[in-house]
Amino acid sequence: MTTSAGSGADPAPEQRRWTWELPVGPRWLLLGDVGFEGFYEDDTPLALCVEIEGLFVDLPPRPRERFTLVGCAPDGTLADLLDRLPAEALGTERAWLGDISITAPPPPPGTPPSWWGEDLGDVVVLAQRPNRTMPETVDIDLDGFIHVYDRTDAVVRPGDVTQFVLSGRDETPYGTCRDLTGVFREQAAPPVPQVRLLGCRPETPLLTALDAVGQSTKASLRRRRIRAEVHRIAADGSVDRVIGAVVSGTVEAGEPSRLGAGLLDVAVDSDPQEPLPTGVLGILEQWHNGPPAQKNLWAGYDRELRHHWAGVALAHRSGAPDRPPDTTYDLDGRFVTNIEGFYCAIGEAINGPGGYFGWNPDALDDCLCGNFGARTPFRLRWHDSVVAREHLVAGYDRRRLGPAITLEYLLGIFAQHHVEVDLRRATSGH
Repeated sequence: MTTSAGSGADPAPEQRRWTWELPVGPRWLLLGDVGFEGFYEDDTPLALCVEIEGLFVDLPPRPRERFTLVGCAPDGTLADLLDRLPAEALGTERAWLGDISITAPPPPPGTPPSWWGEDLGDVVVLAQRPNRTMPETVDIDLDGFIHVYDRTDAVVRPGDVTQFVLSGRDETPYGTCRDLTGVFREQAAPPVPQVRLLGCRPETPLLTALDAVGQSTKASLRRRRIRAEVHRIAADGSVDRVIGAVVSGTVEAGEPSRLGAGLLDVAVDSDPQEPLPTGVLGILEQWHNGPPAQKNLWAGYDRELRHHWAGVALAHRSGAPDRPPDTTYDLDGRFVTNIEGFYCAIGEAINGPGGYFGWNPDALDDCLCGNFGARTPFRLRWHDSVVAREHLVAGYDRRRLGPAITLEYLLGIFAQHHVEVDLRRATSGH
């Protein structure tokens, strides 16, 4: 059963209390749509579930990719690297190039680009050799990563581009090439082929999809299409969205579940998408009975899970009014050993244990504009700031595939928003 908090008109699904009369309580609520065509609803209740198998899976690290610049006329840093290094140094750290942007030639003035391009990150030059059909050009082998949101994403080749322009950071020229291999690709297969909703109590839209299982018409296949955002159910029946957790695919089967009378186990053939790491489950447990009661519970996590900690904090942010300007906040800097640690620490400095105050540079800038717990100008006492001074330094961030965010960069953002930062070497009593 579900019970709604409040009175009068029914509250939105994410504002209700979700429970049922079974020994094992539901842990997950799916809000989304089934059988959508054209118009998509994103807040229709689809199911309560005890478990979702395949949503949280630890994948191996994303493998480095190999690219070839075909018929390349190198320029700038790329040409200098090829001229300077002997062949045996290619493929080593000495041949590291960083980032490459690939675009179409500039369009005529006043004409928008026909293709916005692609970006490669953490690029290393592997080899070069003369091109066999285009004199005075070379083919250059690279490895690195293409910038995609999800490792399964397709990268579409532009149909009307016959020459590609290469550039580095700040649009410094790296030359041109006539073709590329390894960059453009079809969408990859899903790394987790199937998601299973275990101990599931389907709502009417999902039951309709289950009724179409076994039919082979296009219409029945459409009726079985599902896309749902996953919400975590807390001990009191309230829910919060799990950012990045999506069940998307085709309903393939449903059978009685051993987890409770009247419940089903529903199999969904998954669309290509990366699952969340299993460590996110432990983070979500910290909020099961309400917000965390102490700070720095994130300190033992690696960079990836610290990032997800801040995402869970975002999903659970209270929306309380900003404290007045000129308030002083204390940031515990002992565990700011990476930029993700900074976001966790600043969130808790402003909004207490499990608090949120940004999880990337743009989000931090937004938070400093108000409505996230603090109103500028304010004062930030940054204790143990020597930790950040040691770790938030210039260089290349291989997790973010871009220049590292430094302490000085953060101080610049604070200065733009009239935040006075008091960098202290230690916290009293440590």
